[in-house]
Amino acid sequence: MSFNSLGLSQALLKAISKKGYTTPSPIQQKAIPPILEGKDVLASAQTGTGKTAGFTLPLLHLLSENPKEKYRPIRALILTPTRELAAQVYANVKEYSEFLNLQSAVIFGGVNQKPQAARIRQGIDILVATPGRLLDLESQGLLSLKRIEIFVLDEADRMLDMGFLRDIERVIKMIPTRRQNLMFSATFSKDIKKLAHGILQHPVQVEATPENTTVEAINQKIYRVAKGLKSGLIIKLISEGNWKQVLVFTRTKHGANKLCKKMISSNISAAAIHGNKSQGARTKALAGFKNGSIRVLVATDIAARGLDIPLLPHVINFELPNISEDYVHRIGRTGRAGAKGEALSLVSADETTYLRDIEKLIEMKLPVEIIEGFEPDPNASTVPEKKQQRGGGNRPKNHSGSRNSKKDGQKSNHSRRPKRRNDRRSNDRRN
Repeated sequence: MSFNSLGLSQALLKAISKKGYTTPSPIQQKAIPPILEGKDVLASAQTGTGKTAGFTLPLLHLLSENPKEKYRPIRALILTPTRELAAQVYANVKEYSEFLNLQSAVIFGGVNQKPQAARIRQGIDILVATPGRLLDLESQGLLSLKRIEIFVLDEADRMLDMGFLRDIERVIKMIPTRRQNLMFSATFSKDIKKLAHGILQHPVQVEATPENTTVEAINQKIYRVAKGLKSGLIIKLISEGNWKQVLVFTRTKHGANKLCKKMISSNISAAAIHGNKSQGARTKALAGFKNGSIRVLVATDIAARGLDIPLLPHVINFELPNISEDYVHRIGRTGRAGAKGEALSLVSADETTYLRDIEKLIEMKLPVEIIEGFEPDPNASTVPEKKQQRGGGNRPKNHSGSRNSKKDGQKSNHSRRPKRRNDRRSNDRRN
């Protein structure tokens, strides 16, 4: 099957061809036709399978068929959980709409809102946004969602994990009841299906790969190691392997900073990216990692989704995630677009339970290796440490199952809404 057979406009086919794509991925083949028919879609696709194009291409096609050039109200809203993912989706929208008369913008926290508000005032058809900044600007009267025709919820499971349920519900109340809804995610839990039931109308459900499976092209391996020897082992692997581009995951922000310093002291260029970093620092770190000036990017799970790094060869779990699904998202950063990739995990005794849960989830036993000089401690306890929340924060759960978060040193503008103790609008500033 080719893109020509999906019913997309010539302008979109020209943009696709310019990017060098000829054959749609499985999720694109399954999702694009029903979206073009105007149906609601609930789509599950593994990270790196092209799901962003799966909703941006038909969305652009539908909007271009009925242009509103004079006033350009916001007609499509794409909601994402993190700044990095918002930026990536916006980049795709810009690329695919190159030959269309459509305007778009992206908004997220952590940066000055004035340029974003100014861009919206100029008139846009498509808005890509994180929940907190979207609600901030709406509460100030700087944007209107009353003309939304297509609503996209991207990485829906991550949205709930990060505590955006109330924000999503608030956004739903702001947009027209008559609209097309698209929900895309890497996985679908019971909570996600419950959310989908309240948003989607008679949806077409599509799935490109079985839920929580890992890419076959990824070579996965476990290194059993004493907890205190992990830093030495990872430095040894990167140095002796002469690896030039390695994404490393830690469970906490402090752990990411600490490991990054050890890398640098061993003459390995490295940078950390997590919720406590400013947007400028995060952007600089990603740019350096992509252009090769930084060999190692040390990240918390905030970076598990939304990082668009072509042909990333190595992902290392310095610490296993305590939430099994995050393992799938982490290693999904490599082995993309049919390329080979390697995912290594350094596992100490106290992570034995996490490893068992991950192997149960992905339904495979991962090969284990022990490096001489870095053997595991036979006397170490296998009882897990107190579970850390995603992204390294210690956020308590509220009654809805979502997690609270602290503000990221930036004042929020919600003058028209009362303050609420459990408000999660700052999550996208921190993440």
